[in-house]
Amino acid sequence: MIRLESGGGLVHAYGLAASQLTRIKDRNIPLTVAVDKVAASGGYLMACVADKIIAAPFSIIGSIGVITQIPNFHRLLKKHDVDFEQVTAGEFKRTITMFGESTDKAREKLKQEVEDTHALFKDFVKQQRPVVELSEIATGEYWLGKRAHELNLVDALGTSDDYLLNERDNADIFELHYSVKQKLLERITTMFGKFGRRGLSLNDNDRIPNLT
Repeated sequence: MIRLESGGGLVHAYGLAASQLTRIKDRNIPLTVAVDKVAASGGYLMACVADKIIAAPFSIIGSIGVITQIPNFHRLLKKHDVDFEQVTAGEFKRTITMFGESTDKAREKLKQEVEDTHALFKDFVKQQRPVVELSEIATGEYWLGKRAHELNLVDALGTSDDYLLNERDNADIFELHYSVKQKLLERITTMFGKFGRRGLSLNDNDRIPNLT
């Protein structure tokens, strides 16, 4: 059983994470994912690989969509007579950037990339969970656990603790933690990289409501 908590992130990272979970299934090891809080967008891309998904009634599930966003400072630079130089080889090596002038052609290309990624996302979910109806659940929306269960996004309602308590008499239970400590330079690079990169994102962290 894997406790999964994620609102998503960059496509390539979550695609790899889902592939790693697939390796578990390929070895014929039954895989259960328990979602106590959130498995949205890229998080759900991972969760749907499981043989069984358990979700808490008020957990956030779904958000099967793709987003990319980036601020553009071109007019600000132009106002202050600051030139931005960029040299590329290949018409679409760069489309929308932070400092260059955005064109309709570049926007259309970026939109197509987003649509293509969404199509792959939907195909993957349907392959892993044939019981879902894509027209209902691949809209970018998210649902609380109870409604997600009705939509076949999850298989049962409950928490990870509920699952472990039910299984304690039938199996030996071990809890494993894996963490990699980043060096200071790596933490700084990661922090600034979030501001400097444009990436297709399976991310719903900004849309999750809070009850405060």
